[in-house]
Order: sequence, then structure tokens, then C-alpha cells
Amino acid sequence: MAERFVGEIYQKVDAKARVSIPADFRTILKELDPTAPDAARPRVHMVYGGPMRTFVECYSKQAFEALAADIESMEEGDERDDAELNLITRSVKVEVEPDGRIVLPQRVREKIGFGDEMPDKAEVVFAGKSDRFLIYRRDVYDAAFGNISKVEKEGAVDPRRLVSMHKRRG
Repeated sequence: MAERFVGEIYQKVDAKARVSIPADFRTILKELDPTAPDAARPRVHMVYGGPMRTFVECYSKQAFEALAADIESMEEGDERDDAELNLITRSVKVEVEPDGRIVLPQRVREKIGFGDEMPDKAEVVFAGKSDRFLIYRRDVYDAAFGNISKVEKEGAVDPRRLVSMHKRRG
């Protein structure tokens, strides 16, 4: 079992749209891409689809293949078409450079709100989500989550209790 993508890591993006993938995340990407043509250059699948998203969802090679298999197991129809469009078609595969950086593709920059030209002092947040990670523009992430979670904002129960409740239902 591979390590999990955990934590929230703030990274600067340079004027050429280059950003360093956090070291722990790179290690996981390498482990979960055993067929990479160059072991020093694991691949990351960046999903920018979904009109309501303000982030990019990033998968290891192995996790993306599992996602694609799940979609392929769906019955033909509107739901599968939507999943294919927003999770497969609207994605891009990027190789991590040996120095640990990637160049954010144009569609990814547009999705997270950078547009054509990178602003000075641009920052993103890598948000670990166990089997994947999300990339947000820092100000969007901080405005959405700040110091409290969505669950806490809405007055719901403690997140640990939610996990326990789900486990009992399953």
C-alpha cells in the first residue's frame, strides 16, 4: 500500500508557470508510476474538468487508471458521458521534471484562475486528499477553508464522528 497524499503545502509559482511538486507527493507519484519511461520523471494526471471546480484534481498514474476503469464500468448514457468528459477528456498528463517541478498547462492555469499571464507572487496550495491531491490558487483556498473546514462552517458534527457514522452504515 502506497503512502497517502496528506497535508496542505503552499508553493510559489514562477513567471513561467513552473511549480515544485512537494517532495512527499513526488515520492508517492514515483511509487505509483512503475512503468514511467524515466524513473526520475513520474507522471501526474491533472483533471481540470467540471464547471463548478475552482481547483485541479491530480492523480498518480495508478490512481488515474483506477478512475478510468471505474468510468469504463459504468453503463453507456448521460452519466458516463459526463464522467468521461469532466474526468478523462478534460485532463492532461504531465511529467514531473527531474528537479521536481512541472509547468502548469494553460488549461490548468485557466481552471485555477491564473489566465494567460502569471501574476507576480503567484502561489498555489497542494491539498492532500489521501489517494489524490488538489491544486488551488492560494487566495481561493484560503477564502474557502481558512482555518475551519466546510463541515465546521455549516455547524455539522465533528469530522471524526462523520467517519465513524459512515463506517457503521457501510
